Amino acid sequence: MNYRDQSPDDPLLPPAAVIFDWDNTLVDSWPNLIRIMNATLAAMGRPTWTPDEAKRRISKSLRDSFPVLFGGEWERAREIFYAELESSHLAMLRTLPDAGRAIGHFRSLGIPLAVVSNKTGDYLRREVAHLGWEPCFAAVYGAGDAPHDKPAPDAVLLFLARLGLAPGRNIWFVGDGLVDMETADAAGCAGVLVREGAGRNPAPPQRAEVDGCRSLIDLADAVLGRRS
Repeated sequence: MNYRDQSPDDPLLPPAAVIFDWDNTLVDSWPNLIRIMNATLAAMGRPTWTPDEAKRRISKSLRDSFPVLFGGEWERAREIFYAELESSHLAMLRTLPDAGRAIGHFRSLGIPLAVVSNKTGDYLRREVAHLGWEPCFAAVYGAGDAPHDKPAPDAVLLFLARLGLAPGRNIWFVGDGLVDMETADAAGCAGVLVREGAGRNPAPPQRAEVDGCRSLIDLADAVLGRRS
């Protein structure tokens, strides 16, 4: 168990809703994503990336990142990327430890859930359905489903509007990367960072951090107990 409330003088509030990132928050996407990205880079005559480099560079949606990375050839690179993704993303899909348990825990508390990801919406919803998690989420937003992708807050605000909820520190955005914490901040919500070794080093702006879904459950129970 490893979690930490980053703001003891202004503690995390019990969640009125929880919004999850998808890749590498609930599912382990890195092996396949790195393979697909390197296949795309190689086909475009670009140097491939090491795993560490890929994890540093992959965060924004394809529609935001590929024009910068590939310039005028970005649409061709997009076609290559999607062809690789189409052939493998369901076969290689794996849930992270205790992800299903964390989702079930929040549902048992009556807390509405959503997914907001920079994975293209159609592929994202296929993956959610493949895992049988469609009934768990009140909304699933991927890249292209809102006017702007993360770190813009558009999808978060769309979800909250559907529920009749206002942005606030009682809305948790749970994700594994800086882009997720930037999204939470832009939406005026509480960022909960999921990463190995939580608490070891300074982290991006956030309200709390955990080292996995098991610790996310512990954090929720601690916050609910503190305010009960």
